[in-house]
Amino acid sequence: MLKKTSIVILNWNGKAFLERFLPDVISFSKGVRIIVADNASTDDSISFLKANFPAIEIIENYENGGFAKGYNDALKQIDSEFYVLLNSDIQLTENWLEPLLAVFEDERVAGCQPKVKSFNDPTKFEHAGASGGFLDINYFPFCRGRILMSVEEDHDQYNAQQEVFWATGACLLIRAKCFHEVGGFDEDFFAHMEEIDLCWRLKRLNYRFIVEPKSVVYHVGGGTLPYNSSQKTFLNFRNSLFLLTKNHEGILLPKLGWRMLIDGLAATSFLAKGEFKHFGAVFRAHMAFYVKLRTFLKKRKALKLSSTQFNSTGIFRGNILWNYYVKGVKRYSDLNKRLME
Repeated sequence: MLKKTSIVILNWNGKAFLERFLPDVISFSKGVRIIVADNASTDDSISFLKANFPAIEIIENYENGGFAKGYNDALKQIDSEFYVLLNSDIQLTENWLEPLLAVFEDERVAGCQPKVKSFNDPTKFEHAGASGGFLDINYFPFCRGRILMSVEEDHDQYNAQQEVFWATGACLLIRAKCFHEVGGFDEDFFAHMEEIDLCWRLKRLNYRFIVEPKSVVYHVGGGTLPYNSSQKTFLNFRNSLFLLTKNHEGILLPKLGWRMLIDGLAATSFLAKGEFKHFGAVFRAHMAFYVKLRTFLKKRKALKLSSTQFNSTGIFRGNILWNYYVKGVKRYSDLNKRLME
């Protein structure tokens, strides 16, 4: 399987990360094709790679189309059975890849992820993926090891392999045929939650996603866009509405209306705390959603026609906001597992 696998690192002005983490990618990924897909960087990433890592393949995208388009453009040019989509700010560990490849003995598995820990605080999980991703009844994402902004310490409590709803795009191993079967990432997302949308579309075809914690990586996080950025707030709120509108299985209007009400409460909270940029980001997110609403209704219709059997494993039939803010549940292990599909 190693010879059929390509590691693809999407880079945008990330020379410092390449310099820091690429040697470990090479050292711990023997026998695997390694490719850097550059999203029209304006730093000297390309010249640095050519001078210091001449054996690394480079794909130069002609524009910065974000995470979604950047990967779509690059992966169309790569002939492999498996892709590893790897953030440039990931530190790999020895023997990280073999446990992930092993899960593909099950033909229904479309993709998987390792356990993702924090590079800056190795005792903790990392926000983006932790030990596998889930959605609640209102499609808020959370993880084993991370609920909303509360990140747990890793005491090996989530070391069991498990089927999940979504696998993180920070380190995602996916079958190439599955990626292309559904048309890759939705480029309207640009960045953030595009991997959840991809997983959801594949689960509508009865595919599975797995977390394999025998594989461990460390993620800096927020390398391209800091977690407290108002632009990240904009993308998260806008893309949440895209995600819901496109993929919700039932009647759309009540679910969408409820989600907009929740967004309104979040915006009010930002305003009350004087976080005016984040308040404005929520407003801009909704305006951007309205502009794209017709487009996403068409995508919704097309998905309904193409779906076969929805594998809903990984949906929590509870309200994660209620659990977090009212019941005080901050750990995945304290959630009511009877509500977990």
